[in-house]
Amino acid sequence: MPAWLEVAIRSVCILIGLFIITKFLGKKQLSKLSFFEYIVGITIGDIAGTMSMDGNIRLAEGITSILIWSLFPIAISFISLKSKKFRDFVEGNSTVFIKNGKVLEENLKKEKYTIDELLEQLRKKDVFRLADVEFATLEANGDLSILLKRDKQPLTVGDVVGNVPSEKEPQTVVMDGAILDEPLATAGLNRGWLKNELDKIGVAIENVFLAQVDAYGQLTVDLYDDKIQVPEPQEKKLLLAAMKKTQADFELFALQTNHEEAKQAYEMNAKKMESLITKLEPLLKA
Repeated sequence: MPAWLEVAIRSVCILIGLFIITKFLGKKQLSKLSFFEYIVGITIGDIAGTMSMDGNIRLAEGITSILIWSLFPIAISFISLKSKKFRDFVEGNSTVFIKNGKVLEENLKKEKYTIDELLEQLRKKDVFRLADVEFATLEANGDLSILLKRDKQPLTVGDVVGNVPSEKEPQTVVMDGAILDEPLATAGLNRGWLKNELDKIGVAIENVFLAQVDAYGQLTVDLYDDKIQVPEPQEKKLLLAAMKKTQADFELFALQTNHEEAKQAYEMNAKKMESLITKLEPLLKA
Protein backbone atom coordinates (compact mmCIF):
# COMPACT_ATOMS: atom_id res chain seq x y z
CA MET A 1 0.00 0.00 0.00
CA PRO A 2 1.40 3.46 -0.88
CA ALA A 3 2.49 5.50 2.14
CA TRP A 4 0.18 8.42 1.29
CA LEU A 5 -2.85 6.11 1.09
CA GLU A 6 -2.01 4.55 4.46
CA VAL A 7 -1.72 8.02 6.02
CA ALA A 8 -5.06 9.04 4.48
CA ILE A 9 -6.85 5.92 5.76
CA ARG A 10 -5.35 6.24 9.24
CA SER A 11 -6.23 9.94 9.39
CA VAL A 12 -9.86 9.35 8.36
CA CYS A 13 -10.26 6.52 10.87
CA ILE A 14 -8.74 8.64 13.66
CA LEU A 15 -10.97 11.63 12.81
CA ILE A 16 -14.07 9.43 12.93
CA GLY A 17 -12.92 7.97 16.25
CA LEU A 18 -12.25 11.41 17.75
CA PHE A 19 -15.67 12.61 16.58
CA ILE A 20 -17.36 9.67 18.33
CA ILE A 21 -15.35 10.27 21.50
CA THR A 22 -16.21 13.99 21.47
CA LYS A 23 -19.92 13.22 21.09
CA PHE A 24 -19.67 10.74 23.95
CA LEU A 25 -17.96 13.27 26.22
CA GLY A 26 -20.99 15.56 25.92
CA LYS A 27 -21.50 19.28 25.39
CA LYS A 28 -20.17 20.37 28.78
CA GLN A 29 -16.63 19.40 27.84
CA LEU A 30 -16.98 21.39 24.62
CA SER A 31 -18.16 24.60 26.26
CA LYS A 32 -16.41 24.52 29.63
CA LEU A 33 -12.99 22.91 29.89
CA SER A 34 -11.34 22.47 33.24
CA PHE A 35 -7.55 22.69 33.48
CA PHE A 36 -7.28 18.89 33.49
CA GLU A 37 -9.63 18.51 30.52
CA TYR A 38 -7.59 21.09 28.63
CA ILE A 39 -4.44 19.01 29.16
CA VAL A 40 -6.28 15.82 28.13
CA GLY A 41 -7.51 17.46 24.92
CA ILE A 42 -4.01 18.57 23.93
CA THR A 43 -2.57 15.13 24.68
CA ILE A 44 -5.25 13.27 22.71
CA GLY A 45 -4.73 15.60 19.76
CA ASP A 46 -0.97 15.00 19.89
CA ILE A 47 -1.46 11.22 20.03
CA ALA A 48 -3.93 11.31 17.14
CA GLY A 49 -1.62 13.44 14.99
CA THR A 50 1.33 11.14 15.65
CA MET A 51 -0.74 8.04 14.88
CA SER A 52 -1.93 9.42 11.54
CA MET A 53 1.60 10.24 10.33
CA ASP A 54 3.79 7.57 11.94
CA GLY A 55 3.22 4.20 10.31
CA ASN A 56 5.46 2.48 12.87
CA ILE A 57 2.82 2.98 15.56
CA ARG A 58 0.23 0.24 15.54
CA LEU A 59 -3.36 1.44 15.52
CA ALA A 60 -4.29 -0.87 18.39
CA GLU A 61 -1.67 0.73 20.64
CA GLY A 62 -2.70 4.26 19.67
CA ILE A 63 -6.39 3.58 20.10
CA THR A 64 -5.74 2.06 23.54
CA SER A 65 -3.84 5.17 24.58
CA ILE A 66 -6.59 7.50 23.28
CA LEU A 67 -9.30 5.47 25.04
CA ILE A 68 -7.45 5.64 28.36
CA TRP A 69 -6.96 9.41 28.06
CA SER A 70 -10.64 9.81 27.04
CA LEU A 71 -12.18 7.56 29.67
CA PHE A 72 -10.29 9.20 32.51
CA PRO A 73 -12.12 12.60 32.29
CA ILE A 74 -15.41 10.74 31.81
CA ALA A 75 -14.80 8.84 35.04
CA ILE A 76 -13.85 12.05 36.83
CA SER A 77 -17.02 13.77 35.57
CA PHE A 78 -19.15 10.85 36.78
CA ILE A 79 -17.57 10.90 40.25
CA SER A 80 -17.93 14.69 40.37
CA LEU A 81 -21.67 14.34 39.83
CA LYS A 82 -21.87 12.07 42.86
CA SER A 83 -19.50 13.85 45.25
CA LYS A 84 -19.44 17.56 46.02
CA LYS A 85 -16.08 17.28 47.83
CA PHE A 86 -14.47 15.52 44.88
CA ARG A 87 -15.97 18.09 42.47
CA ASP A 88 -14.55 20.93 44.54
CA PHE A 89 -11.14 19.24 44.60
CA VAL A 90 -11.03 18.65 40.83
CA GLU A 91 -12.82 21.73 39.48
CA GLY A 92 -12.12 24.15 42.30
CA ASN A 93 -14.37 26.76 43.92
CA SER A 94 -15.23 30.32 43.07
CA THR A 95 -13.25 33.06 44.82
CA VAL A 96 -14.87 36.31 45.98
CA PHE A 97 -12.90 39.36 44.84
CA ILE A 98 -15.32 42.15 45.82
CA LYS A 99 -17.85 41.96 48.66
CA ASN A 100 -20.13 44.78 49.84
CA GLY A 101 -18.25 47.08 47.49
CA LYS A 102 -14.87 46.31 49.09
CA VAL A 103 -11.95 44.61 47.32
CA LEU A 104 -10.67 41.52 49.18
CA GLU A 105 -6.94 41.87 48.64
CA GLU A 106 -6.08 38.52 50.27
CA ASN A 107 -8.28 36.66 47.79
CA LEU A 108 -6.62 38.49 44.92
CA LYS A 109 -3.21 37.34 46.16
CA LYS A 110 -4.52 33.80 46.62
CA GLU A 111 -5.51 33.62 42.93
CA LYS A 112 -2.35 35.54 41.86
CA TYR A 113 -4.51 38.36 40.52
CA THR A 114 -3.22 41.93 40.35
CA ILE A 115 -5.53 44.92 40.68
CA ASP A 116 -4.71 45.77 37.04
CA GLU A 117 -5.99 42.36 35.93
CA LEU A 118 -9.14 42.80 38.02
CA LEU A 119 -9.83 46.20 36.44
CA GLU A 120 -9.21 44.70 33.01
CA GLN A 121 -11.79 41.97 33.65
CA LEU A 122 -14.28 44.56 34.88
CA ARG A 123 -13.79 46.63 31.72
CA LYS A 124 -14.53 43.53 29.66
CA LYS A 125 -17.88 43.47 31.47
CA ASP A 126 -18.43 47.16 30.55
CA VAL A 127 -17.73 48.28 34.12
CA PHE A 128 -15.21 51.13 34.28
CA ARG A 129 -15.66 52.25 37.91
CA LEU A 130 -14.72 49.91 40.72
CA ALA A 131 -17.06 51.87 42.99
CA ASP A 132 -20.05 50.68 40.91
CA VAL A 133 -19.51 47.02 41.87
CA GLU A 134 -21.31 45.49 44.85
CA PHE A 135 -20.07 41.91 44.44
CA ALA A 136 -17.60 40.13 42.14
CA THR A 137 -16.40 36.55 42.12
CA LEU A 138 -13.88 34.59 40.04
CA GLU A 139 -15.57 31.41 38.89
CA ALA A 140 -13.81 28.05 38.75
CA ASN A 141 -13.52 28.31 34.95
CA GLY A 142 -11.77 31.70 35.15
CA ASP A 143 -14.76 33.91 34.31
CA LEU A 144 -15.47 36.96 36.46
CA SER A 145 -19.10 37.37 37.56
CA ILE A 146 -20.20 40.76 38.87
CA LEU A 147 -23.22 42.31 40.56
CA LEU A 148 -23.58 46.06 40.21
CA LYS A 149 -24.82 48.23 43.04
CA ARG A 150 -28.58 48.72 43.02
CA ASP A 151 -28.45 52.30 41.78
CA LYS A 152 -26.08 51.32 38.96
CA GLN A 153 -28.10 48.43 37.59
CA PRO A 154 -29.93 48.99 34.27
CA LEU A 155 -33.67 49.68 34.48
CA THR A 156 -35.88 46.74 33.52
CA VAL A 157 -39.54 46.43 32.61
CA GLY A 158 -40.14 44.77 35.98
CA ASP A 159 -38.95 47.94 37.75
CA VAL A 160 -41.62 49.98 35.94
CA VAL A 161 -44.47 47.51 35.53
CA GLY A 162 -45.58 45.05 38.18
CA ASN A 163 -46.63 41.45 37.43
CA VAL A 164 -44.77 41.27 34.12
CA PRO A 165 -45.90 38.19 32.17
CA SER A 166 -43.32 35.52 31.39
CA GLU A 167 -41.64 35.74 28.00
CA LYS A 168 -41.73 32.70 25.73
CA GLU A 169 -38.89 31.93 23.39
CA PRO A 170 -39.43 32.81 19.71
CA GLN A 171 -40.08 29.94 17.36
CA THR A 172 -38.16 29.61 14.08
CA VAL A 173 -40.86 28.65 11.57
CA VAL A 174 -38.91 29.04 8.30
CA MET A 175 -35.26 28.21 7.70
CA ASP A 176 -33.50 28.26 4.34
CA GLY A 177 -36.84 28.66 2.58
CA ALA A 178 -38.34 25.51 4.18
CA ILE A 179 -41.30 25.58 6.58
CA LEU A 180 -40.70 23.95 9.98
CA ASP A 181 -43.99 22.44 11.08
CA GLU A 182 -43.01 21.49 14.65
CA PRO A 183 -42.15 25.07 15.78
CA LEU A 184 -45.32 26.28 14.06
CA ALA A 185 -47.39 23.80 16.06
CA THR A 186 -45.54 24.78 19.27
CA ALA A 187 -46.60 28.38 18.67
CA GLY A 188 -50.19 27.20 18.11
CA LEU A 189 -50.11 28.16 14.41
CA ASN A 190 -50.24 26.41 11.07
CA ARG A 191 -49.10 26.78 7.46
CA GLY A 192 -52.28 28.62 6.51
CA TRP A 193 -51.55 31.35 9.06
CA LEU A 194 -47.94 31.59 7.88
CA LYS A 195 -48.94 31.90 4.23
CA ASN A 196 -51.51 34.58 5.10
CA GLU A 197 -48.91 36.60 7.05
CA LEU A 198 -46.38 36.36 4.23
CA ASP A 199 -49.04 37.45 1.74
CA LYS A 200 -49.69 40.55 3.86
CA ILE A 201 -46.11 41.71 3.37
CA GLY A 202 -45.90 40.47 -0.22
CA VAL A 203 -43.22 37.82 0.32
CA ALA A 204 -43.05 34.32 -1.20
CA ILE A 205 -41.93 31.47 1.03
CA GLU A 206 -39.03 30.55 -1.27
CA ASN A 207 -37.56 34.05 -0.77
CA VAL A 208 -37.46 33.73 3.04
CA PHE A 209 -34.10 32.84 4.54
CA LEU A 210 -35.33 32.89 8.15
CA ALA A 211 -38.66 33.62 9.84
CA GLN A 212 -39.52 33.67 13.54
CA VAL A 213 -42.71 34.10 15.57
CA ASP A 214 -42.41 35.79 18.97
CA ALA A 215 -44.58 35.36 22.08
CA TYR A 216 -47.00 38.03 20.79
CA GLY A 217 -47.62 36.23 17.49
CA GLN A 218 -45.54 38.70 15.52
CA LEU A 219 -43.77 37.35 12.44
CA THR A 220 -40.31 38.68 11.59
CA VAL A 221 -38.60 37.60 8.39
CA ASP A 222 -35.13 37.84 6.89
CA LEU A 223 -34.97 37.53 3.10
CA TYR A 224 -32.26 36.23 0.82
CA ASP A 225 -32.33 39.57 -0.97
CA ASP A 226 -31.30 42.15 1.64
CA LYS A 227 -32.24 45.00 -0.69
CA ILE A 228 -35.94 44.24 -0.24
CA GLN A 229 -37.44 46.17 2.68
CA VAL A 230 -39.91 44.23 4.84
CA PRO A 231 -42.37 46.18 7.04
CA GLU A 232 -41.99 45.76 10.80
CA PRO A 233 -44.60 43.72 12.73
CA GLN A 234 -47.59 45.79 13.87
CA GLU A 235 -49.49 43.35 16.10
CA LYS A 236 -48.53 44.96 19.42
CA LYS A 237 -49.17 48.47 18.15
CA LEU A 238 -52.55 47.40 16.77
CA LEU A 239 -53.44 45.80 20.11
CA LEU A 240 -52.53 49.00 21.97
CA ALA A 241 -54.59 51.07 19.53
CA ALA A 242 -57.57 48.71 19.98
CA MET A 243 -57.32 49.00 23.77
CA LYS A 244 -57.25 52.81 23.59
CA LYS A 245 -60.25 52.76 21.24
CA THR A 246 -62.14 50.52 23.69
CA GLN A 247 -61.43 52.95 26.52
CA ALA A 248 -62.62 55.86 24.39
CA ASP A 249 -65.80 53.93 23.50
CA PHE A 250 -66.58 53.31 27.18
CA GLU A 251 -66.15 57.04 27.91
CA LEU A 252 -68.34 57.95 24.94
CA PHE A 253 -71.08 55.51 26.00
CA ALA A 254 -70.97 56.97 29.53
CA LEU A 255 -71.56 60.46 28.12
CA GLN A 256 -74.36 59.39 25.78
CA THR A 257 -76.45 57.30 28.17
CA ASN A 258 -79.03 58.75 30.54
CA HIS A 259 -79.26 55.58 32.58
CA GLU A 260 -77.35 56.21 35.80
CA GLU A 261 -76.48 52.56 36.49
CA ALA A 262 -75.23 52.03 32.92
CA LYS A 263 -73.24 55.30 33.10
CA GLN A 264 -71.45 54.12 36.25
CA ALA A 265 -70.67 50.74 34.65
CA TYR A 266 -69.19 52.42 31.53
CA GLU A 267 -67.12 54.81 33.63
CA MET A 268 -65.83 51.99 35.82
CA ASN A 269 -64.81 49.91 32.77
CA ALA A 270 -63.17 52.96 31.19
CA LYS A 271 -61.01 53.40 34.33
CA LYS A 272 -60.12 49.69 34.36
CA MET A 273 -59.10 49.88 30.72
CA GLU A 274 -57.03 53.02 31.39
CA SER A 275 -55.24 51.24 34.24
CA LEU A 276 -54.58 48.22 32.02
CA ILE A 277 -53.21 50.44 29.23
CA THR A 278 -50.88 52.17 31.69
CA LYS A 279 -49.44 48.81 32.77
CA LEU A 280 -49.12 47.29 29.29
CA GLU A 281 -48.08 50.31 27.24
CA PRO A 282 -44.33 49.93 27.97
CA LEU A 283 -44.53 46.32 26.78
CA LEU A 284 -46.63 46.99 23.71
CA LYS A 285 -44.45 49.89 22.61
CA ALA A 286 -41.21 47.90 22.97
